[in-house]
Amino acid sequence: MTTDQKQKIRIKLKSYDTTLIVNSCNKITETALRTNATIIGPVALPTKRKLYCVLRSPHVDKDSREHFEVRTHSRIIDIYTLSSQTIDSLMKLNIPCGVDIEVKL
Repeated sequence: MTTDQKQKIRIKLKSYDTTLIVNSCNKITETALRTNATIIGPVALPTKRKLYCVLRSPHVDKDSREHFEVRTHSRIIDIYTLSSQTIDSLMKLNIPCGVDIEVKL
């Protein structure tokens, strides 16, 4: 690679639970720092709210409704100055099942 192009991994995490996403961000940053990589983040992206409106009774009371919401929390971590050891340690990392991960090189 030339000096103009830098190697970078962008990791995007999404989860419904904030504690899961914070714990997985801490694991990723600890493993990357162990291999002497430079890290920017975790950067918190805006929380997305999805509202669902449901009828309480299907027959009589059409005006009585119940509202539910789902919040999706997301974070971005950028990792620079990569090595093969950094990539191997990130691939072997055990992340909880409630967290969605997107990795871009």
